Amino acid sequence: MRLIIDCFKLVKGAGKSIGIYNLALHLVRELAAESGDRHELIVLGNAHNRRDFAAEGVRFIEIRKNPLNKAVCVFWELFTVSVIAKKMRADKLLLPRGYASMLHLTKEYVIIHDMIPFYYHEHYPGALNRLENFYIMRRLRASARKADHVITISEASKRDIIRYARTDARRITVIYNGYNAIADRQYEEASAPYIVAMTSDLPHKNAAGIVKSYAAYCGLTENPVPLKLIGIKDASSFGVDENVLKNITCIKYVEKNEELHQMIHGARVFVFLSLAEGFGFPPIEAMQLGTPVICSDRSSLPEVAGDAAVYVNPEDYGQVAEAIKKMVDGDMDIHKLCQKGKANIERFDWKKTGKKYREVLFEWN
Repeated sequence: MRLIIDCFKLVKGAGKSIGIYNLALHLVRELAAESGDRHELIVLGNAHNRRDFAAEGVRFIEIRKNPLNKAVCVFWELFTVSVIAKKMRADKLLLPRGYASMLHLTKEYVIIHDMIPFYYHEHYPGALNRLENFYIMRRLRASARKADHVITISEASKRDIIRYARTDARRITVIYNGYNAIADRQYEEASAPYIVAMTSDLPHKNAAGIVKSYAAYCGLTENPVPLKLIGIKDASSFGVDENVLKNITCIKYVEKNEELHQMIHGARVFVFLSLAEGFGFPPIEAMQLGTPVICSDRSSLPEVAGDAAVYVNPEDYGQVAEAIKKMVDGDMDIHKLCQKGKANIERFDWKKTGKKYREVLFEWN
C-alpha cells in the first residue's frame, strides 16, 4: 500500500497547530518504524519541517511552495494535494489537519481534532473573525461528510462531529493522542506552597473562571496560597478584589519546557478549567509530574483524565474554590490521586496510538 501523509502546511511554531504538528511527527515515525516492505510511506512536507519528517523509512518530498502563505495553503488543501496524490497513485491520503480536498481524487482519511469553531459560533459569536470561522465550519462539515473515513482524538469530539456534520458514526474512529514523555530528572521542591493553573486569552480556556474561582477560594481562608496563572499577561480585567490580584502572578508564556515542568511539579495543585477541548494535554503533563489535578468536567476532559482528577463545574466558582481548599489543606488523599495519575497516562503511549493508526490505515479497505 502507498500511503501519502500531507504535512505541507505544518511549520513548528507557526500558527496554532503545535498539537497537530506533534501528532503528525510521532505518527510518521511510528508508521515508518513498523510499515516494513509491504507499505510505502510518503510525506509531503516543506523546507521548514524536512529535518523532523524525513525519517528512516519515509520518502520525503519537499513541496517548493511557501507554507506560510495563506492563499497557497487554501489552494493546496482544496485542490493541489489531491492532484499530487492522484499522480503518485496513492492508495490512501491521510490529512492530519482535518480538511478533505474538494476534488477527492483518491481515498482520503482525515483527522478532525475538534469542532470548537462550532462551539464559538454558538457560545461566543464575534469572539473570532466571523468570516474565517464561517469558512472553517463549512470546511470541517464538508470534510467530515466527504472523507472516506474520519479519525478523531476523543469520544467527545466524535459526538460533536456527529452532531454538527451529521456524519455516520460508523465512519468515525476514535484514536487517542499519545503523550510526550517528560525526561526523568530531579526537580526541586518548592520553598513555599503555590497553585498553578493553565489557560489562554481564548474564551473557551476560561481564564475568567480560574481567576473568579481563586477569588472565591481566597474568601474561604485567612492565608490563601498564591496562584501562578500561565497563559495570560494580566488578571485585572476580571473584576476581582485588589487583595486577590496581589496573590496572582500572571505568566504569559514559559519559554523553556524545563522551567514549565519545574513550575508544575512544585505546585500544591494544578487547575485546568477549560470549557471545551478536543483532547486536553495539560492535565496529562501534570500527572506525569506528580501534581494533583483539579479539572473541568466538560467535553473530552473526563475521558482523558479518567479517575485521576477531581472534577468540577468550571462555571461554579464556589465548587472550584472548595476543591482547591480541600486539596491545599490536605483534606484529600493526594498520594492516591497522584498514583492514579501515573497509571492513567499509560493509556496514551505513542506505541498504542501508532498501532491503532496502522490498523485503520493499513488493514482496512
